[in-house]
Amino acid sequence: MELSQYFQKFFHNSKTSGTLLIICVLISLLIANTSLAENFQNLLDSKIGTELFHLNYSVSVWINDGLMAVFFLLVGLEIKRELLEGELSDIKKASLPIFAALGGMLVPAIIYFAFNHNTDYKNGWAIPMATDIAFSLAIISLLGKGVPNSLKIFLSALAIVDDLGAIIVIALFYTDSIDWISLGICGGITALLIILNRVGITKIIFYIIPGLFLWYFMHHSGIHATIAGVILAFTIPTNISTTEISPLEKLEQKLHIPVSFLIMPLFALANTNITFQSEIFAHFISPLSLGIIFGLFAGKVLGINLFSFLAIKLKWGKMPALSAWKEMIGVGFLAGIGFTMSIFVSLLAFPNEIETQNISKISILFASVISGITGYLILKLKRN
Repeated sequence: MELSQYFQKFFHNSKTSGTLLIICVLISLLIANTSLAENFQNLLDSKIGTELFHLNYSVSVWINDGLMAVFFLLVGLEIKRELLEGELSDIKKASLPIFAALGGMLVPAIIYFAFNHNTDYKNGWAIPMATDIAFSLAIISLLGKGVPNSLKIFLSALAIVDDLGAIIVIALFYTDSIDWISLGICGGITALLIILNRVGITKIIFYIIPGLFLWYFMHHSGIHATIAGVILAFTIPTNISTTEISPLEKLEQKLHIPVSFLIMPLFALANTNITFQSEIFAHFISPLSLGIIFGLFAGKVLGINLFSFLAIKLKWGKMPALSAWKEMIGVGFLAGIGFTMSIFVSLLAFPNEIETQNISKISILFASVISGITGYLILKLKRN
C-alpha cells in the first residue's frame, strides 16, 4: 500500500512535532523545578488584552482557550477531510478504526470510573480516553519501514476518531453553565457560515472573520471556546477532486506548521510545568493516578484490541494489510499516549484545582511514557 502524498506530509509533520513536544515537556519540567519556576508562573498568570469587550485574560488562558481553538480548528479540518475523502470516507476502511477508537475510549473511561466513582475525582473520567496523534506517530516513525503503512494509517485514523470523541465529550460534559444569549448568537453565526458554504463562497477570509466572533461568543456562552474551532472547520468548503485543491485543504496545509511547531509546543510549555514535591508523589497511588495510569496504559490496548477483534470476527472490518495481532497490540499501547488532549481534559475536569491538575499531569506523563516504550518495544521485536 502506497502512502498518499498528503499522508506522507502529515506523518512527517507529526513525527517532527512529536520530537519537539518531548523537548518542550522536558524544558517545562526543568523550569518548574529550578529558581525560574516563580518567574515563569508569573509570566503565565500575567494579563494580556483589554477590559473592553471583556478580553483581558492571562497568558495561560490565551494559550488554552485561544491558541488551542486553532489546534481544534485543524483537528476539525482533518476529521472533515477524512470523513469526505480520506480513510474514513469508505465504510469498509473506516469501520475498524471507528470500532477500535470506540473501544479505546469506553474501556479507559470505565477503568477510571471504577477507581474514582466514589471519590472527588470522578469528573475526570474522560482524561484517559484521548490519544495524542503527534506523539504516537512520532514513536511509530522510529521503526521505519518495519511497520506496514496500513498500520500507520490505522493508527492515524483511530486517533482522528478519538479526537472527534474527545470534542463531543468536552462539548457535552464539561460545560458548567450556559449563557443562552451568547449561545444563540453562536447559532446565528454558525448559520451564516453554513449559508456562505452553500452559496459557494470559497475565500477563507469570509469564514475566518465570522469564526473570530464565533470564538468570542462561544467563550462567553459557557461552552469551551475551542469548540468554535471545530464548528468553523466543518463549514469550510471542500471537494473530492484529486486534481483541484479545496479551500479546506489549503487552510489545513497553512495551519499544520504553526499548530505543530508553535501552538502545541506552547501548550506543552505552559501545562507541564510541574514542580515535583513530596506531596504530589504521596498521591501517586491515589485513585486519581491509578485511574489515569491504568486507563491509558491498560484500558487503551484492551479496548482497541477487544473491539477490533469483535469487528473483524463479525466481518464489520478487516485487519490492516500485512499486519498481525501482535502489531495491533503494539499500536494499542501507542494509543495509550494521551498527553495533549488528556492534559487539556484534566484542566477542564478540575478547574482551579492546581494540585489535582498536577497529579493528573504527572499520571498522564507517566502513563504516556510507559505506553510509548511498551508499544515501541513490541513493534520492534515483531520487526526483528
